Amino acid sequence: MVAKKVVILDYGSGNLRSAERAVARVGADVEVTSDLGKAARADGLVVPGVGAYAACMAGIDGLGAAPAIAERVRAGAPVLGICVGMQIMFDSGEEHGVVTKGLGLAPGTVTRLQAPVVPHMGWNTVAWPEGSVLGAGLPADTRFFFVHSYASTVVDAQAEAGVRVATGVHGEPFVAAFETDVLRATQFHPEKSGDAGATLLANWLGTL
Repeated sequence: MVAKKVVILDYGSGNLRSAERAVARVGADVEVTSDLGKAARADGLVVPGVGAYAACMAGIDGLGAAPAIAERVRAGAPVLGICVGMQIMFDSGEEHGVVTKGLGLAPGTVTRLQAPVVPHMGWNTVAWPEGSVLGAGLPADTRFFFVHSYASTVVDAQAEAGVRVATGVHGEPFVAAFETDVLRATQFHPEKSGDAGATLLANWLGTL
């Protein structure tokens, strides 16, 4: 069987090499590139992201990647966002009183977590929705690795829009992952989550 081609989008932000190793581990043919043509043609596209929401969106806009990501979703071609790469899929993000427009591919705004300790850093469980593809085969007590101070917390509105939401809790419930038919994303880092992360990535690879 020919390995599925996965592009990890290099727009200047993200755990590129660790994501590359993790996706390759589950059997994909992986390339890290800023070439939007390759991103469009790949079986699967991974959009990573670390750091500030505004900086990630600046990188996306600088590369001109927003239309390419949106077109993949419209065309039914799978996309996986990771950490801030998930956050920028929402309508907007607010940091330090500044609102930055996101890609608008899922409803919601990313805001600072209301919790006694921020950032939320470490291992936490995730409550997966019924029929989840990403969470298939993972026990309820499975833990994933999080590093974030911001998240989307508008879970009900997303569910009403047909977005399947997995939740975590750190001070308050937040969106730990979401899934549509072709767009899937995680707030946690599957590439840093050991065997659990590998299972999730293999689940995603199975959709390509």
